[in-house]
Amino acid sequence: MPETGNIGPEVNFDTTTFPPLKNDLYLRAARGEKTERAPVWCMRQAGRYLPEFRAIRVENEFFNVCRTPALATDVTVQPLQRFAGLLDAAIIFSDILVIPQAMGLEVQMVPGKGPHFPEPLAGPEDLDRLVDRAKGFAVENELGYVYRAITNTRHALGGQVPLLGFIGAPWTLMAYMIEGGGSKTFARAKEWLFRHSQQAHELLGRIADVAAEFLVGQIDAGAQAAQVFESWAGELGPRDFAEFSLPYLARIAAHVKGKHPDVPLTVFAKGAHYALESLACDTEYDVISLDWTIDPSVARARVDAAVAAKGTVQRRHPVVLQGNLDPTLLFGDPQTIRERTDEMCQAFGPSLHIANLGHGMMPSHDPEHLRVFLETVHTSSSALRK
Repeated sequence: MPETGNIGPEVNFDTTTFPPLKNDLYLRAARGEKTERAPVWCMRQAGRYLPEFRAIRVENEFFNVCRTPALATDVTVQPLQRFAGLLDAAIIFSDILVIPQAMGLEVQMVPGKGPHFPEPLAGPEDLDRLVDRAKGFAVENELGYVYRAITNTRHALGGQVPLLGFIGAPWTLMAYMIEGGGSKTFARAKEWLFRHSQQAHELLGRIADVAAEFLVGQIDAGAQAAQVFESWAGELGPRDFAEFSLPYLARIAAHVKGKHPDVPLTVFAKGAHYALESLACDTEYDVISLDWTIDPSVARARVDAAVAAKGTVQRRHPVVLQGNLDPTLLFGDPQTIRERTDEMCQAFGPSLHIANLGHGMMPSHDPEHLRVFLETVHTSSSALRK
């Protein structure tokens, strides 16, 4: 079991009553309702680009921040404090790799390198090292610190904006667990797919079961919406995505919707443009997040055409799209950021859009350039809806 860190001062773990929500723009948009402007938030909006985050990290190891509810709350609310009135959602500070940790693998966050697994899964025989099927295993016991951070953060936010939970998707987590970190080729993980496909499906299913239960637990703890990150989706071709990613994404959504049908779910399958139609028609996600390499107007047309032709599984509103400014545009000058953000809003159109970047904030981003993006979304998307 991973260490749970210190609880920290001034925490509130009461899940029976939360402060009333003052800004429900994100939730209304995610449910397909008309809004006065596009809500906006950013992936990795709490992170290393903020000096206040770096100040906390000086004295705290990365996963200790995740495991200490008071610290995770502080980091989660930092961007809301800096960009007061500009963000329409918060996302809990955690990491997608807490699931492999819960399943028994050691994960280190190495400065300047990123995640590192000292002992990744070398072959199918290593499935026996995982503890998710061990007697007494419980997701809440392993990951309850995330639940406590979510509950505490709901109280700390005071209803300013909704709080999002998140998980990594099975293929992405499997790739990390086998590769031992990031990879240029994903050769080891793909060898499992094509040489040990039965065991690959076993591992994907086991990850999906833990992930789905974990996401339900986050919602029970107070998360008002959630996102599933299939960060390495684009490393799979269409056929392999259909076999090794899509069914498990659909399985997670179905499980969560079975428990919490009214909680909006977003899927971000980075690089998998070929799967837009399948994600829209064959899963229960309310929102599909786009990276920056697809024209939003093209994505909108393809999704609408697919839904009109095929229909969707148990969907009560049109598919909402999220995204998708290239994060590196925030290295540009303010005028360029304004122009390209306005173009992005125009391409998405006057409805069914949640503004975001096409991926996460980067450590070397200037926070004031993010402010320009947020302000421009407010003005441009408001003008589109008049």
